[in-house]
Amino acid sequence: MNFAEPEYFADELKNMEELMQERVIQLKGEAFEVPLKTLNLKEPIVVETGTSLDEVIQCLVENHIGCVLVVENGILKGIFTERDVIMKVVDEVKDYSMPVDNFMTPNPKVLKMDDTILQALELMHGGGYRHVPVVNEKNQPEAVVSIKDIVAYMVEFFPEDVLNLPPHPIRVGTRDREGG
Repeated sequence: MNFAEPEYFADELKNMEELMQERVIQLKGEAFEVPLKTLNLKEPIVVETGTSLDEVIQCLVENHIGCVLVVENGILKGIFTERDVIMKVVDEVKDYSMPVDNFMTPNPKVLKMDDTILQALELMHGGGYRHVPVVNEKNQPEAVVSIKDIVAYMVEFFPEDVLNLPPHPIRVGTRDREGG
């Protein structure tokens, strides 16, 4: 077989397309109907109501996380995210000793561990959320599901494509983590 022949390339492209279609069908099917508990979500970082903005922001930075859950006696009362820092705190607040309660999203939408990945995606998309608390029947936080968790799950369906990415992209963008 001569690999330079056009027939070889056409056949190879056809095979690659068929494999990709199989993976897309698999991804569209039952993949999103699995419960959140299959994602191996981490325990959430929680702070008590009344915790100062300074402490909460320091907690976000030290733990490299995008949100904290705000609780009172173990019961979810709100969520405070990196977006809240940007939209409600930066350039607005001079006194970082103020309680997080004034800046959190109170009574956030929540999910349960038995809810599906599809339900999480629908809630995130509909509400514009990147993080959604996962609680038990007593409204006690068990985890936070993030877009990053769902993307990591989806990548498992395309391991060769992700693992075979070139080590250095052709286009050089920003070296900053926040640069997208």
